[in-house]
Order: sequence, then C-alpha cells, then structure tokens
Amino acid sequence: MKKYFGKMMLLLLVGFASITAADAQIVVKVRPGPPVVRARPVAPSPKHVWVGGNYVWRGGKYEYTEGYWAVPPRARAVWVEGHWQHRRGGWVWVPGHWRR
Repeated sequence: MKKYFGKMMLLLLVGFASITAADAQIVVKVRPGPPVVRARPVAPSPKHVWVGGNYVWRGGKYEYTEGYWAVPPRARAVWVEGHWQHRRGGWVWVPGHWRR
C-alpha cells in the first residue's frame, strides 16, 4: 500500500509540474514595439477567419510571427486576438485563442 501511495504521489507531482511549466509566462520590462505587418492576403474561402500575429519566446526575446487564415475548429468559434498585459514587474504576452 505504501508503494502504491508513493507512486501515486510521484505521478501527481510530475503532472502538476508539467502543467505549471506549460502555463509559465515570461515577463519583460519593456514590451516590443509594434511589429511591421505585411498586407493581409485574400481569404482562401468564406469559411476562413484571420488569426492575427502572435509573439513567441525564442532565443531570450519575444519574436513576432505573422498572422494567417484558418478554418475555425468548431461552429461559431471566434478568434480572440493576443495582447500585451501589464503585470507586476513588466509585460506579459497573452496569446490569442479560440472562444466558443
């Protein structure tokens, strides 16, 4: 029983650590300036929705990635644009996401 309990606790701890690491946010003192954005291409079909550009943490800094056209993952899904949010100690990028 003790072995089982110990293994379960270890699994829970590893699971919690992986969830926490996935939700980690990088705080920067100065947020990047507005990106240089190319003209938006024509939509491939009426079903497509524009997914605005995002910032990703690469090489010790935030890099801007261009937007793209995508088909929503489910009916009536709406794309919510990413944005910079001021937090204690600096700025955090909140990525865009699909909302019902």
